[in-house]
Amino acid sequence: MRDKIKSLSKDTLIYGTSTVIQRFLAFILVPLYTNIFSPSEFGIQANLFAYIAILNVFFSIGFESGYFKFASTLEIGDKKDNFSLPYFSIFINSFILSAVLFIFPVNLAPLFQLAPERAPILLRYSALILFFDAAVLIPFAYLRLRRRAKVFGTLKVLSITINVSLNILFLLVFRWGIEAIFLANAIASGVTFIIFLPLIFKNLTFRFNKQLYKEILKFSIPLIPAGIGANLVQVIDRPILRYLTNEQTVGIYQANYRMGILMMLFCSIYEFAWRPFFLQTAKEPNAKQIFSKIMTLFIFAACVLFLFFSFYIENIVKIPLPFKGYLLGKAYWSGLYIVPIVLAGYLFYGIYINLMAGIYIEKKTKYLPLITGIGAAMNIIVNFALIPKFGITGAAYATLFSYLAMMIGIYMITKKFYKVDYEFSKIYLIFFSTIATFIIYSFTAGTFLHEWYFKILYIVLFFVLIFAFKIITLNDIKSLRGIKKPAKQIVPDEL
Repeated sequence: MRDKIKSLSKDTLIYGTSTVIQRFLAFILVPLYTNIFSPSEFGIQANLFAYIAILNVFFSIGFESGYFKFASTLEIGDKKDNFSLPYFSIFINSFILSAVLFIFPVNLAPLFQLAPERAPILLRYSALILFFDAAVLIPFAYLRLRRRAKVFGTLKVLSITINVSLNILFLLVFRWGIEAIFLANAIASGVTFIIFLPLIFKNLTFRFNKQLYKEILKFSIPLIPAGIGANLVQVIDRPILRYLTNEQTVGIYQANYRMGILMMLFCSIYEFAWRPFFLQTAKEPNAKQIFSKIMTLFIFAACVLFLFFSFYIENIVKIPLPFKGYLLGKAYWSGLYIVPIVLAGYLFYGIYINLMAGIYIEKKTKYLPLITGIGAAMNIIVNFALIPKFGITGAAYATLFSYLAMMIGIYMITKKFYKVDYEFSKIYLIFFSTIATFIIYSFTAGTFLHEWYFKILYIVLFFVLIFAFKIITLNDIKSLRGIKKPAKQIVPDEL
């Protein structure tokens, strides 16, 4: 079991390094935006990017996951068949949808809560972003499946570097408005697509494997409503918040929500390595035992991050910048109190990611629309119920409750056909220790015990509770050290 956990840890480290760099570079944009734009202007771009996130599902039509499923085993067709069918499907679909956005921006402006005079340029840039991002989904999946983590990471970092550099150029040098954010993103996505062209052409075939296409459709179509639900959970709060309040409130909410990026980053790093890992480990005789131990270790790591960033977020955002302002613009500090709620929501989402293994291993993706639908419904209902009374706090709790509902839902369904005996006693004790530490910390608010150097003691207290009761042992920690290079079940091709 230890070798398998080391294998996941090795992949996580490789993907993690590049993803940390990507997210760090992207995070640079938060102080840039919040020190340049007013909350109202920042709210406009936040709201439109929320719509872009929802539309991504309609552009990808679930075929990225279909590619992972069938290309990982080559049950039907060869490597080129499994690459070409999902690639052409996404490409053609994306071209049509992008053309509609490009041709009819003014007509579509009300759907995106945009003023008609701003719609043409913003929606056309958005169409380009959506098209290019969809066109590289399968190539990036190809690299992940073949564990080409270094190439994958390099291209991701290059794309975000171009994006950040152009943002700095357009905003600080040219002094353009929020349109520059979308233009920079579109150019970066376009460059990534061009770089991938040799790999794309190398793996394309114009053969049509009817049986493979039917199986990919059967697997992928249920993922469309599931993807819509998952994305609604992540971003629907912005449009609802805009509908019930104003762009300024959306801007403050978005900026502070982004402060939870560090927990999201942890989950993203983990998911990149987790999906190919569990698909390739599923046939191991002790696979379920491995998954159980990994769940415990994941929750422990996530709770450590939750406590650290909940305690230190005020210190972090008030770090002064060399040019002017702070890590988070002062106009946005009024929303810092929602950050622990956002962190907790992403923690539940991370557990949900772990629980997805059974769904994919047993090909039960038909349940995903139900699970994510529950999460989306919970999000929408709680947003409309709480935002009028509690503002951005209500929106943050809506996201937390929706991820919690999805976590419970996927566990209740998955255990019926892929039961894993998780270490619930240890998991409960980890959560108890986390909550107890957070409550003790909260009671000291407004006192000298809230100084940054005392906050370290609260985190030490958490570790004392964990190790004193042997919830996590040193052997558990050592098993995460990626000492041995994982065996490759799929031999990578040259890029």
